[in-house]
Amino acid sequence: MTFPGVRPRRLRALPALRSMVAETSVAPGQLILPVFVGEGLSEPKPITSMPGVVQHTMDSLKATAVEAASAGLAGVMIFGLPEHKDAQGSQALAPDGILTTALREVRAEVGDACLVMSDVCLDEFTDHGHCGVLTADGHVDNDATLEIYAEMAVLHAEAGAHVVGPSGMMDGQVGAIRSALDRAGHPQTVILAYSAKYASAFYGPFREAVNSSLSGDRRTYQQDSRNLREALREIELDIAEGADIIMVKPALAYLDVIAAARAACDLPIAAYNISGEYAMVEAAAANGWIDRERAIEETVTGIRRAGADVVLTYWALELARSVGR
Repeated sequence: MTFPGVRPRRLRALPALRSMVAETSVAPGQLILPVFVGEGLSEPKPITSMPGVVQHTMDSLKATAVEAASAGLAGVMIFGLPEHKDAQGSQALAPDGILTTALREVRAEVGDACLVMSDVCLDEFTDHGHCGVLTADGHVDNDATLEIYAEMAVLHAEAGAHVVGPSGMMDGQVGAIRSALDRAGHPQTVILAYSAKYASAFYGPFREAVNSSLSGDRRTYQQDSRNLREALREIELDIAEGADIIMVKPALAYLDVIAAARAACDLPIAAYNISGEYAMVEAAAANGWIDRERAIEETVTGIRRAGADVVLTYWALELARSVGR
């Protein structure tokens, strides 16, 4: 048998060769660690559907943020879990509320060594579990919610957040927040916009993680999983309103959306490797069905290869340690 002397396998023969020509890398500075902090906890509370992930106390949250900074992670995205909820999500605007306090204390602990990021949304704070306040007939009131988001973002910036992440998928949320931040004297606060956030079955474990009170679903504001062009339209609108970074969420079932977003815009793109994606790998590994470490590496590398500059993942610290070995 004769064939040309081109042999692609030559560059796969040794680990050093494979590393030298690798097209995609995962570095600590490209990773963000999502973290949960629960009001009133005396010790970290394990999340059963997400092995290895906990609801933090304030002390364990600060210790984790310091660890994230030491590992070289880009940042920590903080979700606050209040003890008391109401229809208006009033604890979201409390200056001494769990999320605002966490932002203030973590920023004091890590300074600028690690980006302090906040989730700007109401779902953790409302007793109905929706991402906004409701009208009298039970629908999410988009414009009334925008006013609360704007106030939340300013509160978070004043507490020390470097980055605010509006995740509620309300029309006009980025513009409302950008205007409010600029008026309040926070023009340097970065907006990480959840621009293409889909109504997904993969959020299940997250609902446990945030003590969700959701009644019904979020299909009237989160995107339909069947649509790609709609996502690009949402991204275009968020860019026009002043987003600094755009987000695709979830990641694994939407790698095509990440790739299309990368082709369509020049802004940095983040992707959220969400709770259900994490839980699937952990459950399969616990049953001995897959090689856990390789599956984690493939998962996050795949998200990066699709076009994400930044990945939010619950494996961020573990990956940062493995890169350092």
